[in-house]
Amino acid sequence: MLVLLPPSETKHAGGTGPALDLSALTAPELTSVRAQVADALVGLSRDVPAARSALGLSPAQDGEIARNAVLHSSPTVPAIERYTGVLYDALDVRTLTGAQRRRAARRLAVGSALFGVVRAEDPIPAYRLSAGSTLPGLPSLRALWKPVLGPVLAADGDLVVDLRSGAYADLAPVPGAVTVQVLSERPDGTRAVVSHFNKAHKGRLARLLATTTGEPDGVVRLRALLRRAGLHVEHDGGTRLTLVV
Repeated sequence: MLVLLPPSETKHAGGTGPALDLSALTAPELTSVRAQVADALVGLSRDVPAARSALGLSPAQDGEIARNAVLHSSPTVPAIERYTGVLYDALDVRTLTGAQRRRAARRLAVGSALFGVVRAEDPIPAYRLSAGSTLPGLPSLRALWKPVLGPVLAADGDLVVDLRSGAYADLAPVPGAVTVQVLSERPDGTRAVVSHFNKAHKGRLARLLATTTGEPDGVVRLRALLRRAGLHVEHDGGTRLTLVV
């Protein structure tokens, strides 16, 4: 089972790992595109006003541009520890046992505008680049990533649970992947899409999928696993599950 997570705009700073080595990341067939995007991002960072415009940043966020400028020499940490925010707080990998962390390492991956996809333990530096950004001298990120990233994700061979947000899923859709919609149920029985706590619910779901000893091989068995864990999950056919909270 492969669980695809969205990245976060915010990231933990620093690290104790060696500088970025693109060729050491998962899926070395993505290295050439990773290098193109990384070099363009570093080059853009030399022009702070242009970087603010391209990345949608304010002057108060110039520190993010400074991080990008030293992308190739910055220290790294495992990807699953780099990203921050509501989803990653709920995932809470730092509290996993050793066995759970090993399962998480096999199952978790993060979509990335810069790297395409990274596995949980891939060492990466802090950076700032969103899926909707456009880098000078390059086509759109979707045009860059879809031809090379799509086959990588589709070739995994395992059940794929795609929890990426829309912009990152668009970089390279995965045919047949299971997606999850989170709905809240009101006292009168009506339902609404969860917005504010959507990431928290998906973070807890990702933690469950990362640590379970079960190995579902399809959407029906995945639904059964989640129901056994006490979740209210509905499946109306196809590859989408609805988590009702």
